[in-house]
Amino acid sequence: MNICDKPIGVFDSGVGGITVLKELCTLMPNENYIYFGDSLNAPYGSKSDEEIEALSEKAIEKLCRAEVKAVVIACNTATSVAAAKLREKIKLPIIGIEPAVKPAANAHPGKTIVVMATPVTLKKEKFLQLAKSYSEIAKIIPLPCPGLAQLIEGGEETKKDIEKYLCNLFEPYMSQKPAAIVLGCTHYPHVAHIISNLFEHDVEIFDGGHGTARETKRQLEELALTNPQKEKGFVKFTSSSTNDDQIDLMKKLFDSFLPI
Repeated sequence: MNICDKPIGVFDSGVGGITVLKELCTLMPNENYIYFGDSLNAPYGSKSDEEIEALSEKAIEKLCRAEVKAVVIACNTATSVAAAKLREKIKLPIIGIEPAVKPAANAHPGKTIVVMATPVTLKKEKFLQLAKSYSEIAKIIPLPCPGLAQLIEGGEETKKDIEKYLCNLFEPYMSQKPAAIVLGCTHYPHVAHIISNLFEHDVEIFDGGHGTARETKRQLEELALTNPQKEKGFVKFTSSSTNDDQIDLMKKLFDSFLPI
C-alpha cells in the first residue's frame, strides 16, 4: 500500500476524541481513519503521569500495527502528559490538541473566559504557560471537571447526571457572566449544548478540535502524505473495551455530533 493511502490514526481515552475525528473528516473527507478509544482504561484525567504515558504509548503502538501514516492524539490529558515523549520514541507525525485559549482570548479581550478541563490538564506546565500567555488579554479562569468525562462515556443513561453536574459546576461563576467557555477536553463538546443552555446571556463556546484538524492537514501536506483519492474515505472504529455497545456508541456520537 502506498503510504499516502494509509489511514490516519486517531486516539483518545474513550469516546471524547470522536469530536476531533468529526472535525478531521469534515476538513479532509477523502482521508481514511482508524479511531481507537481506550474505554477500558477511561478516564485518563484521574490517572498518574506514568499510567497516562504507558497507556498512550500502548494505544499508539496499536495504531502503528494497523499501519497508520500519522497519529492524532485527540485527548488533551494525553497530549499534555505524553505527546512530547511519544514523539521521541515513535517515528510518525504525532499531532496533539490543546485548549483553545488563544482564539477565545482574542475574540473576547478584557472579558472573563472559563477553561474547562481535567485536573491533570490544568496543572501541567503546558496549560499554565498557555494561560499565562493570554492572561493580559482576558481573565482566564481554570475550571477542573473531575469525573465529567466518565459521565459522558455513559451516553444517554447519564444525561440527567451530566445536567446536574454542570449546573452545580457553573453555579459559582454565573455572577461573573463569562463571555466564553473553552472546552479543554475532547469529551466536553458532546455536551456543549447543555453548557450553553445554563446561561441566560450569550456565551461563546470554543474547543480545540478544528485547530487540531487544520494542523494535521498542514503537516500531511508538508510531508506530502495527503491521500490523492477523490472519493470519501473510510472510518473504522476500534476500542479496548470488549463491550460491543461501545462501538455502537462511537458510531452514534460520530453521526450526531456537529462541530462547534
